Amino acid sequence: MSRPWRRRLVIGLVLTLAAAWLGWYRWLPEYRPSLRAGERYGIDVAHHQGTIDWQRVASDGIAVAYIKATEGGDLIDPSFIANWRGADAAGIVRGAYHFFTLCRTGVDQARFFVDTVNGAGADPSAMAPAVDLELAGNCGKRPTGAALRAELTAYLKLVEAAAGKSAVLYIGRDFEARYHVRRWLTRYQWRPRFLRRPDVDGWYVWQVDGLAHVKGIKGPVDLDVFR
Repeated sequence: MSRPWRRRLVIGLVLTLAAAWLGWYRWLPEYRPSLRAGERYGIDVAHHQGTIDWQRVASDGIAVAYIKATEGGDLIDPSFIANWRGADAAGIVRGAYHFFTLCRTGVDQARFFVDTVNGAGADPSAMAPAVDLELAGNCGKRPTGAALRAELTAYLKLVEAAAGKSAVLYIGRDFEARYHVRRWLTRYQWRPRFLRRPDVDGWYVWQVDGLAHVKGIKGPVDLDVFR
């Protein structure tokens, strides 16, 4: 093949890949999977999303939101109260979640979470409390499986008693690989699976992707399907 043809072929391939990437980049933030009976679109947010216009969020077909409340035993998400109250004012069904640290006792974390949510305005109609279990972003301590089981069990006992509902578990792959939580703890699941429906039973929330565009939020946000 002559050099001019090679050059044209390379340029053609580069342009094709660039067009494909651009199409993907534009399509993905707007993608929403088809809903089945009993399902609704939702999001999960924290202070990373900045100031949220919850009325615009509701106008964009979002009916449900999980809102980060606390992390560990002493960190309240800076946007929690504003998000908690804003979602409610917009008619969005809300739920609070806690990022579980491996460096504080389960009892301390449970009391902190419950007090924080109640302080922002207890809501008997809120979704079940969720707990985020991930090693990424966690502290450096790595307790034994038995120790983790004891602390997480203690946390859930107090939180579920306060809420009157069983908690929902978001379990990161790194956390599950180390502690095998799903083998010994049965709860509804908040399952992340990029663009594809969860292939397991017992899921309550499907996190579709983290690049969604939703009116009222600047930048990308996690898109969820709730059932």
